[in-house]
This record gives sequence, structure tokens and C-alpha cells, in this order.
Amino acid sequence: MTSTSPTHPDLADPATDPQEVARAAATVIAQRTGAPRHDIALVLGSGWKTAADLLGESAAEIENTEVPGFVAAAVEGHSGTMRSVPLADGRRVLVFGTRTHYYEGRGVRAVVHAVRTAAAAGCSTIVLTNGCGGLRPEWAPGTPVLIKDHINLTADSPLEGATFVDLTDAYAPRLRELAREVDPSLDEGVYVQFRGPHYETPAEVAMAGLIGGDLVGMSTTLETIAAREAGLDVLGISLVTNPAAGISQTPLDHQEVIEVGRAAAERCGELLARIVEKI
Repeated sequence: MTSTSPTHPDLADPATDPQEVARAAATVIAQRTGAPRHDIALVLGSGWKTAADLLGESAAEIENTEVPGFVAAAVEGHSGTMRSVPLADGRRVLVFGTRTHYYEGRGVRAVVHAVRTAAAAGCSTIVLTNGCGGLRPEWAPGTPVLIKDHINLTADSPLEGATFVDLTDAYAPRLRELAREVDPSLDEGVYVQFRGPHYETPAEVAMAGLIGGDLVGMSTTLETIAAREAGLDVLGISLVTNPAAGISQTPLDHQEVIEVGRAAAERCGELLARIVEKI
């Protein structure tokens, strides 16, 4: 367990103000990167690590463990660093090489800490990526899919108290349209988040399809809710790394997720870079 310190405050402690920790993290990021603010945030999910290298050369790179509220990456295929990437027009992209997953047991505040830090750093848009199982047979492994809506099956929320946030357009239609301008072949679907870390059973995948799901995974929805609370516009992109359980003819394996991400890295990296430039 990570000990409590100025760098690792206990976000799970009710007495801790998560917004204050986010502001402290943003201050450290500004100091370490030399950038008073960032404009766009990017959270890299499973399978997306290599793709982000095509965004551009980093102006600064920071170990997660040096920033308040962040810890080392807990999942293979994720990077335990965050990077500041300058764009040609002078804007800055804050790239989080990993995320805290709900199944890690660190609490919802930790899950959405990167989102709140991005908002505190000045970002107005966040791009959330993930690796997921696909329910549609036409989506072969390596297919990127835009998230148009989600179903949160964690039975949890990052909102505390009487905080009411409209999620009608949780994933900004404007950003999805912009992404399709970059790649007209992009399809879109509804993402269903399960708690994890076990993969879904075939029956659970069938249920996800019955309630309107097209993609299944273990992240993203809680981050999206926190982003909308903070006023960030959200673009969600899933990389289909495998057919979901019951559709797949072979047992599910996280190594497959990593390998598919590597194979799709060039396409996904170019897609991300071109979308971010247009935001």
C-alpha cells in the first residue's frame, strides 16, 4: 500500500479534498513542464501506449510517483509517466500514460484524479482511450471505435453529495464528428463498463448486448462523469482488442490486448495525432 505523503495523499480519506489534491498535482506539472497551462488531455488505455509516441516529441516527461495523488502503473502495457507534448500552434497536450482502474481498489477518487488534474491544469478537452472487447463481428481486433454513449455497471459514481450532472451528450457530438472528418470509416458504439478485473462471462456479454452495448471493458465511464462535472468536453475512443467472451472462439488473455495494440499502433497513433491537431 502506498504511504500517505504530500506526493501520495490519501484520496480515500473523507477528510481529503480531491479538488485540492488535483490543484496541487497541476501545480507540480506546471513547474516540471515549464508550461503554465495545458489545453488537451489524453488518457492512454490498454493497447494505446505505442500509439501516443506519434503525437509528437515530448517537451517534458514526469514520473507519476512525483506528482501528488498519482502512483506507478499497475497494469502491464501502461506507462507510469505523464508527458507534455507541444503542438505546432502553441497548445500543449498533457498525456497520461496510464489510468487508475476501478478494480485496483483505490477508490473512485483515485480513478478520476487524472481527469480532475487535467481540468486544474487548464484543459478544456479530454480524450479517453481504452482497449475493449467487441460485440459486433464486423469489428475485427485492431479496429478503433468512437464511444457515443456508455452504460456504467460499476454501481458507483465520482460525484459526491447533491451534485447533478447532465450526461445527455456525455461524449461530445462535435468531437465525434471531427474524428470522422479525420477518418470517415470510424464507426461508433455504446461502451459498457464492468467492475473487473475478471473478464466478463458470455452471459454478461449477452446481457450487455441486450441493454444496448456494443463494447465491454473496465474503465472510462467514471472518468467521463468526472470530466463532465469539471466542464471538460469528452472524446472517447475504444480499440477493439478481441471479440468479447462468448463471441471469441478462444480464451481471453491480456497479452492479446497488448499485442493487438502494438499491431494497431501506427494507425491509432496517426488517428490520435490528426484528431488532437483539429480539436
